[in-house]
Order: sequence, then structure tokens, then C-alpha cells
Amino acid sequence: MERAVTVISGSTFVCSVLLFQLIISRVAANSEGDALNALKTSLEDPKHILQSWDATLVNPCTWFHVTCNSENSVTRVDLGNAFLSGQLVSQLGQLPNLQYLQLYGNNISGEIPVELGDLTNLVSLDLYSNKLVGTIPPTLARLSKLRFLELSNNNLTGDIPVNGSFSQFTPISFQNNHFNIITVSPPPPIVPTPPAPSAGNIATATIAGGVAAGAALLFAAGAALLFAAPAISPAYRRRIKPRDHFFDVPG
Repeated sequence: MERAVTVISGSTFVCSVLLFQLIISRVAANSEGDALNALKTSLEDPKHILQSWDATLVNPCTWFHVTCNSENSVTRVDLGNAFLSGQLVSQLGQLPNLQYLQLYGNNISGEIPVELGDLTNLVSLDLYSNKLVGTIPPTLARLSKLRFLELSNNNLTGDIPVNGSFSQFTPISFQNNHFNIITVSPPPPIVPTPPAPSAGNIATATIAGGVAAGAALLFAAGAALLFAAPAISPAYRRRIKPRDHFFDVPG
């Protein structure tokens, strides 16, 4: 009897845990469904791309263009080239496991919600070729997992963040907007270092130096002789001039 009670208690505990997880999963799915439904409400959908986004369903994992993980949490929203217009909503920041947000090639206007900086698992954000205005929220720089960012072909203004995850993105991600141009002063010119003389060059330079020194010495000696010649010549002539010899001739 005691063993049966233990088995029943164990089974009750397992069922309670499973029920609790199911409730948590449904609550999370419902909150994510509410976030996506807020986006749907904010967008004009002339092609009825979002027709399957039914807020009365248990979770959004059955909706087209939405992908979920094994825990029924949204990981992808793929709405590129869907002819959508309207504005993005702050509720998109309530998708904690979202990795890919693809909204490129539409006519979406308005500003980029700062709440997108709460998507800590976001890997790819594609918002290019829309009509977005305003500045890039600095909160996006703290998305450490962000590897792909495309904001080109919009009407964005202001400065492009350079810190955090933005340090890895090239200008291609931001082209055809109205961002402030950062002017960078050119680096100072590099003066090449003269090559070290080789042994042959050193010997040649030594010989050339010796020849030059010898030539200078000879030139100096020649100049000295030239200036001293007038003084030396009379004395020399006196030395070599034959003396007159006088002899007494008897008378």
C-alpha cells in the first residue's frame, strides 16, 4: 500500500511538472503571438501575406512565415518582399529567442524601434530597401550575437554606431541613406629609411674618400708652391748663379 502511494505521488509530480511546462510554453507562445499580432495590426497587407496570423490560435508556430524551435518559441520571421507598408512596433522586442528578422524589400516607414536591442539572440537583421527614417538606435550595438545587418536603401540619418557589434560591419550595410559623413584626416607621409650600405659600398666610399683627401692634399701643396715660387726663385737663382772670380794680373 505504501509503495502504491509512493508510485502515485511520483506520477502526480511528473504530471504536475509536465502541466506546468505546458502552461509556461502556452503563456510564452501567447505573448509572442500577441507581439506578432501587434506587428500585423500596424502593417498594411494588400497581398494578404499575413492572413494565417490568427490571434485566436494557441501559438504563432502554425502561422506562415514564422518559424519556432522545439519549445514553441519564435526564432524566425520571414517577410521579405511581401508588399507590406506601415510601421514596426516596439512589441518585436518581446521575442526573446528570435534569431532572424527579415523585413527587407517592403514599404515600411517610421523609425527602427529601440526595443530591437532587447533581442539578445538576434543573429540577422535585414531591413534594407524600405522607407525607414530616423537614426539607428544605439541599443542595437549591444546585440553581441548579431552577425548580419542590412540597413541600406532607406532614409536613415544621424551617426552610424561604431562600438559593440557594429565594429564588424562594412559601409555596404549602410549605403544609400543620409548618414553623417565621418571625415578622417589622412595619415602623415611615410619617409622611407635609406638602406644600410653594403660591404662593397663601404669599401668604395672609403677608397673614394681617400682619393678625395689625397687630391685635396696635392692641391694644397701645389697652391703653396705656387705662392712661394716668387720668393724662392731669386734665392735659388742666387745660389746657382756662378760667382765672378777676379785674379791679380802682374803689371
